Parts: sequence; structure tokens; C-alpha cells
Amino acid sequence: MDNYTSGFLLLEFSKIGDIRILYSALLLLLYLMTITGNFLIITAAVFDHHLHTPMYFFLMNLAIQDIGSVSVIIPKAIFNCLMNIRHISYSGCVAQVFLFLFFLGSDVPLLTIMAYDRYVAICNPLQYELVMNRKACIKMVGSAWIASFLNAILHTTETFITPFCSNIINQFYCEIPHLFKIACSYSYLVQIGAVVFTISLASGCFLFIIATYVEIFSAVLRISSVQSRKKAFSTCLPHLIVITIFVFTACFAYLRPLSNTPSNLDFIITMMYSIFPPILHPLIYSMKNKDIKIALSKIQGSFHFFKKL
Repeated sequence: MDNYTSGFLLLEFSKIGDIRILYSALLLLLYLMTITGNFLIITAAVFDHHLHTPMYFFLMNLAIQDIGSVSVIIPKAIFNCLMNIRHISYSGCVAQVFLFLFFLGSDVPLLTIMAYDRYVAICNPLQYELVMNRKACIKMVGSAWIASFLNAILHTTETFITPFCSNIINQFYCEIPHLFKIACSYSYLVQIGAVVFTISLASGCFLFIIATYVEIFSAVLRISSVQSRKKAFSTCLPHLIVITIFVFTACFAYLRPLSNTPSNLDFIITMMYSIFPPILHPLIYSMKNKDIKIALSKIQGSFHFFKKL
């Protein structure tokens, strides 16, 4: 039995140089798409005073979370693929697990807060500015990040406090399920306990979201104006799509049985839940959002103005 404190061996993309270049180019393209889309959301929310509202404040934090989660894993994967190396240090793996859980773990509480924001805006519009004031929004977002931080510490500590029986991780980064796979048997139950605790908290958030949207849809259906009803539904639709994507990809990622050998299916599913949602979020929220489109047009106009100078 060895704790493998010298490091771990990650998934080898390919022994063929041309295929590794192809993998690297694909990962780089996906990474740049994610960074660009979410950075534009952040830029619009920061520099356009018309977007200084709770909804866009929460959306900006979601974009920060997306950028952080992909930045923890993708640059290292691109470097390993290009240089044809598999090694990651023990401390590097710990840091990667902690940061990935920190950013990814904030997703559920942020989506819960956004559901509450839509609930107040639609069900109690006259009290919206009083309830969703600046101080309250900062407290809610701060609580989401603190909860994610504590959750990341809990899982990281319980993952690495016990020895591993192998140092081979059949994934391109230090993914928690694959670390569980190589953990020694006596520590497995402890780690499962942490997972159950997190699932319980996440389930509580999703039950709150479901209850919130039951109230929202009941209120919307009572609106007599068809135009107002469509507007209310349109503000909720992107949020519902994002929640649906998160639930399905998370279920695929953490409820599937893991193979003992490197699997293309494991790689594809991991890409689905770790990379594709951050790419899709900016598209979903900005596709039919006139405010964001107008804000980005203004920023583009200002950029061309300064470029001419």
C-alpha cells in the first residue's frame, strides 16, 4: 500500500503526435469559446449601467464560475497533450480537485438564488426592489461562494486524507469518481458519506427550485395579458434550460459505473458535464436577451472608437 505522494498518472490522449495535436486544437477551441462567451457576459454586466440589476449580477457570478471551472482543468490538459506527458504532482492534483469543486460547487446555489430572484420578480413585483436590494444580493452570492468553499474543503480533505492503492487515473484530470476508484477500500465508505451529504444539500436546492417554479407558473398563468405572460416565460426559460443541462450532465457524470480501463465513453461524458455547459450558458442567456445584445453592441462601438484614436 502506497500513498503515491510523488504524483499520479493521468489519461494518455494518444501515442500518435498528429492525433495529440488534433485533441489539443479541439480543447483549445472549446476553451477559447468558453472564455470568450463568459467574458463578454461579465463585460456587459460590469460596464453597462442598464445591466446593474440583481439578475445580471447573478449571471455575472455564474459566468465567473464557468471560467474558473474550465480554467482549472483545460490548460493543464492541453499542455499534457502537446508535451505527451501524463504526470501530475500530488499537490497539483489536490489543488485541481479543490479548485474544480469550488467553482463547480457554486453552480447549484447560484442557480437556486437565480430561481428565487425570478420568483420575487414575478410573484411579488411590487416588493422586488425592497427584497432584492444590493446588500441582500451580495449576501446571497457571498453565501453561495462560502458554501462552495466549505464543500470543496470537505471533499478534498476526505479524498486525500487516506492512501491510494494505485496512482493511475483513467481521466485527463483529477476527477473525483476516478480518485474514488483508486482509493483503498477502507476509506471508500468515508468518501461515500461526503458524497451523500453533498447530494442531500443539492437535492434540497433543487426541491426549492421546483417549489419556486410551481409558484412562478401558477402566477404566470393568472396573468391576463398574453404579451406579459410570454415575457414572464421568456425570462424563466434560459434559467430552466441551464438547470436541465446541469442535472442531466451531473447524473451522467456521477451516477454511471466507471470502467477499470480508459474509456472513450468516460472521456465524452466528462467533456459533456465539465466543458459543454460553460460554453452553452452565454449562448442560452444572450440568445434572446436584447439587453445583453445592446450592451455588447455599445462596448463594440466604444472599442472601435478608441481603436481609431
